[in-house]
Amino acid sequence: MTVITVPYGNESIDVNIPDSNMGDILMPCEMEVESTPEELVKNALANPVNSKKLSEIVTPNSNVAIIVSDITRPSPSATMLPTLLEELKSGGCTEENVTVVCALGLHRQQTEEEIKKILGPLYGNVRFVEHNKENCVKVGTTSRGTPVEISKEVYESDIVVCTGNIEFHYYAGYSGGAKAILPGVSSNNSVITNHKMMTIEEATTGNIDSPVRQDMEEAAQIFGPDFLLNVVLNSKKEIVRAVAGNIIAAHRKGVECVDKMYKVEVEPADVVITATDVSKGMNLYQAYKPLDNAKMAVIDGGTILLAAPCREGFGHEIFERWSRQCSCPVETIEKFNSNFEFGGHKAAFIAQLAMKHDLLMYSEMPEKDVQDVFFKPVPDIQQAIDSIIAKNPAVRIHFMPHGQSTLPIQKSRI
Repeated sequence: MTVITVPYGNESIDVNIPDSNMGDILMPCEMEVESTPEELVKNALANPVNSKKLSEIVTPNSNVAIIVSDITRPSPSATMLPTLLEELKSGGCTEENVTVVCALGLHRQQTEEEIKKILGPLYGNVRFVEHNKENCVKVGTTSRGTPVEISKEVYESDIVVCTGNIEFHYYAGYSGGAKAILPGVSSNNSVITNHKMMTIEEATTGNIDSPVRQDMEEAAQIFGPDFLLNVVLNSKKEIVRAVAGNIIAAHRKGVECVDKMYKVEVEPADVVITATDVSKGMNLYQAYKPLDNAKMAVIDGGTILLAAPCREGFGHEIFERWSRQCSCPVETIEKFNSNFEFGGHKAAFIAQLAMKHDLLMYSEMPEKDVQDVFFKPVPDIQQAIDSIIAKNPAVRIHFMPHGQSTLPIQKSRI
């Protein structure tokens, strides 16, 4: 018997799987932590890619905007910001001239406790504002027709520094880099226009040439941020690599690291059990990402079991409305194809998966809510697995504990 430990929020659940049914444990090939987080960030700042050092870019009179991720992202802003501030100070910049801007995109605002977590030791020492998508300045239009409308707060800054973490993203290919600008600090119109490209076939996880990302990067170049600081995290959310410099060139160095660590070769199985990290398990809207990654590790007609607390429920008003209004996967997909609405896309993507796979979810959401989004609620993971094996004693089960960061690549596609 193999015992697997399924992450579940801040806890974990042990599940027993007979050795004859146990497939692969799909794990990242993670880098060793070579230094302290502060030293890794400091080294990246000292060796920027295709850029001057940040301390050589700022002046004592520069008003600096540092764009940080919101609480739904695992970016360790509280660790990055103090070292970043020291680099700015070495160029003559003072704390009084620094504003930290939370890149909400279309997300909700942060609570005071969440702001404290984001800023860490800088809380109360630097000015902090949250992106206002209604107060933006148009600076151009991308070749794909996306209006580049940037937060006035960011637009009026002398120096703009983008921060974040790099991981897989299900339609932008990867997070990090230009995403701090679009969608991070862009208008509703900019975000929606860009995100409509998610329906293009090439807009997939792990594709650096996703049209969504290409459009994001063109928008960022039109605006012209001055510097990037991104990190790559392991499954323990420790920094294993930091990159800094040009917003695209430095990002690519981080992408190379992500691919090396997190793309995993696999033969699809009958069942995949996957889970979210703590931040992505807050709601179903964020918990979709491990589900999307898991689809590459399961056969057509197979089963994906997602473990995610989802204590905030659906996590997105429009996603929830679509889930409640559409009675079946076909209706959801047809509605999305004829009426793009951001938020509805998540319901449509899940509907597409439900057309090909059995979707099971262990969560704290009400059963009716789980069923509304085409999952089957399971009250106990062990019982669910035992039932699957009882129906098919030859079933093969893969386990992907770090579903957010692991990208299975089918051997036939390599």
